[in-house]
Amino acid sequence: MESGKRIVSYSSAELKAMVERGESETDWEAVKAMTDVEAAIASDPDEAGLEIDWSKAVFHPESRKKPMTIRLDADVLAFFQGQGRGYQTRINAVLRAYMEHARK
Repeated sequence: MESGKRIVSYSSAELKAMVERGESETDWEAVKAMTDVEAAIASDPDEAGLEIDWSKAVFHPESRKKPMTIRLDADVLAFFQGQGRGYQTRINAVLRAYMEHARK
């Protein structure tokens, strides 16, 4: 499958000669003005000019919930899942009610 692009390799001496002849397409002033973080981002092949729109970002304060794995009886899990979305929150509410009752 031909993409129409051609990959060419140059030695460091060839690259230096090209720069000296003015054949470089690199904006060296922009490179010199980059911070280390900007340079690291620019050299990341996965970045590819990705621009993130942070205007719709929502801040979520640190959650008090801690992810974990718990083993439940199949019928108990099926009951809560059968109630639809938010079943984990409902399981948490039941456990909290039990905890608060047991503390009394």
